[in-house]
Amino acid sequence: MAKLGRLWKILTRQKSNDSVEEDSKLARVLNIFDLTALGVGSTLGLAIYVLAGSVAYNVAGPAVTLSFLIAGIASAFAGICFAEFAARVPKAGSAYTYSYITVGEFVAFTIGWNLILEYVIGTASVASGLSRYIDSLMDNKMSHFFQNFLSIEVDFLGRYPDFLAFAMVLLLTVLLSFGVKESTFLNNIFTSLNLLTISIVIIAGSIYADSNNWSLATENVPGGFGKGGFMPFGFAGVMAGAAKCFYGFVGFDCIVTTGEEAINPRRNIPLAIVISLIIIFLSYFGVSTVLTMMLPYYKQNPHAPFPTAFESVNATAIKWIVTVGAVFALCASLLGAMFPMPRILYAMANDGVLFNKLSAVNNRTQTPLLATIVCGIFASIMALLFDVNQLIDMMSIGTLMAYTIVAICVVVLRYEDEFKSGRNDNGELLHVCASALLRQSLNLGLYEYPNVLSSAVTKIAMVLFAIICAIWCSLHKIFEIDSTPGLVLSSATATALVLIMISIAIQPVAKVELSFKVPLVPLVPCLSVFTNLYLMSLLDAYTWIRFVIWIALGYAIYFLYGVRNSKQKDNDLPVTIVRERRHHLGLEPDLKTYISNDRNVM
Repeated sequence: MAKLGRLWKILTRQKSNDSVEEDSKLARVLNIFDLTALGVGSTLGLAIYVLAGSVAYNVAGPAVTLSFLIAGIASAFAGICFAEFAARVPKAGSAYTYSYITVGEFVAFTIGWNLILEYVIGTASVASGLSRYIDSLMDNKMSHFFQNFLSIEVDFLGRYPDFLAFAMVLLLTVLLSFGVKESTFLNNIFTSLNLLTISIVIIAGSIYADSNNWSLATENVPGGFGKGGFMPFGFAGVMAGAAKCFYGFVGFDCIVTTGEEAINPRRNIPLAIVISLIIIFLSYFGVSTVLTMMLPYYKQNPHAPFPTAFESVNATAIKWIVTVGAVFALCASLLGAMFPMPRILYAMANDGVLFNKLSAVNNRTQTPLLATIVCGIFASIMALLFDVNQLIDMMSIGTLMAYTIVAICVVVLRYEDEFKSGRNDNGELLHVCASALLRQSLNLGLYEYPNVLSSAVTKIAMVLFAIICAIWCSLHKIFEIDSTPGLVLSSATATALVLIMISIAIQPVAKVELSFKVPLVPLVPCLSVFTNLYLMSLLDAYTWIRFVIWIALGYAIYFLYGVRNSKQKDNDLPVTIVRERRHHLGLEPDLKTYISNDRNVM
C-alpha cells in the first residue's frame, strides 16, 4: 500500500514552482495580429476548399451551413475554455501545461504526448495535400512519374515516396529554426492571401448564386441523395455533418502554445482565440452558403468543389484564382500545423518529463532549435512514406482529449480549494466522509469560500459527468435515439447530467480576478466535455488501436525517464511560498483573506 501511495503521489504531483516573474528564454515578439493570423492560418487550410463540398455532397446537403454553425458553437466552447487558461497560465505547452498545474503530471504527459502526435500527423497530411494540389496543376505528371519508377506496394504506406512533401517540411523546419518573428511574418502573408481568396469566392459566388438550389423538389433529385430541399438527409444528416465539420475548426489551440513568445499573453491570447474563431466560422459559413447556391448539392465535387462550381458557370478566371489561393492556404496551414510542435516538446523537456536536450534554446534565434529539427525530421519522414489518409483520424482523437481535459480543468479550478487548510469559513476542521460529501453536494453549510469538501464534491461530480456521458455515447449506437429505449436512456441521462451540473453550480466559487473567464460555468465546460466525448465515440476501432500503441510508447519514455528526471520530484517548498507563486499565476484565491483566516484559526 505504501508503494501504491507513493506511485499515486508521483503521478498526481502538480506543477507549482513556475513563477510568471521568471524571464523566458524565448523572444516575446508576437502581437495580437500575429496570434490571430497564426490561429486562422493553421485552421483555414485544406478544409476550407474541400470540407464544405464533401459534407454537402452526401451528408447534409445545403444544411451544411447549419452543420458548420453547430460545429462552430462546439468549438467555441473549447475555445473559451482555452482562453481562460491562457489568462491564468501564460506558458508554452498548451493543454499540457494547463493539465500539469491543475490535474497532475501523468495526465499532463498523456495530453502533451497526444498533442505531439496530432501536430506531426497534421504537418505530414497538409504537406501531402499541398504536394497533391501542386501536382494537379501539373496535370499529375509528378505522381505518374514516381508511381512508374518508385512505386510502393505496402498497404499502410503511400503509393509512392512523396519527395515534394518531404522537401517542403524540411524547408519549413529551416524557416522555423531562424526565428519566430520571421516565421509568423511569412504566415501573416499567406493567411492574408488566403482570406483574400475566400473573400473573392464569397463575393463572386454570390453573383452566380441561385436560391432555388436550396429548395429542390424530390423528383428532381437523383436516387441516393436524400429527398431534396434544404435538409435532404434530415436532422441526422445535419448532426453527422457537424461531426465532420468540427474537425475544420481544429487548429486554433496552436495560439496557446505561444504563451512565452506573446506580448501581454493574458490579454492577447484570449482575444486572439475568440477573434480567430469568429473569422473561421464566418469563412466556413459564407463559403458553404455560396457553394450550395451556385451548384445543386448532388452535383458537388467532394474532392475539389470550388474549381468544379466555378467551371460550371464558366467563371474560368475565378477558378484559377481559387486554385492558386488554395496553394497559399495550404502553406499557411502547414506552418500553423508545425509551429506548436517544437514548443510542446520544449515545455515537456524543460519540465524533465522528456529528454532535457530538447529544451535547449538557441541564443541567436531564441527558438528551441533541437526540438524544431527533431519534429521536422519526424514529420518529413511521415510525409515521405506514409499514407496519411489512414492516420488522419488520429489528429482528432488527441485534440478532442486535450479539449476535454481543459474543460474539466476549468471547472476544477473555478471551485478549487487552493488554501487546503481542511477548515471551513469559520475555521472549523472538516472531515471528508460519505455523509459530509453528501451534505456538501447540496451546500447545506452555505459556505462562501471553497474548502476541502466543496472541492472534492466538484471533482467527483465532474468524473461522474464524464462517465455518464461516455456510457451514453456508447449505448446510443445500440439504441435508436427515437426508439422507446433510446428516449428513456436519453431522458435519464439528461436528468442525471442536469442534477450534477446543479450540484456543481451551488458550490462556493474561488475568488480570483482574471482578464478573461468562461461564462456560465459549469454549463459551458460541461457542454464541451459532452460534445468532445460524443465526437470521440464516432472514431473507428483502428484509430483507437493506433492511439493505444502511441500511448504505450509515450508511457515507456515517461516511466523509464520522466518519473526520475521530472523537476517536480524534489519539489518540497513551504506551503506559503507555493501559495504566493500560484497566486501570481492567477490560481490562488484571495491571498490576504487566507492569511487572515490563518491568523483567526491560530
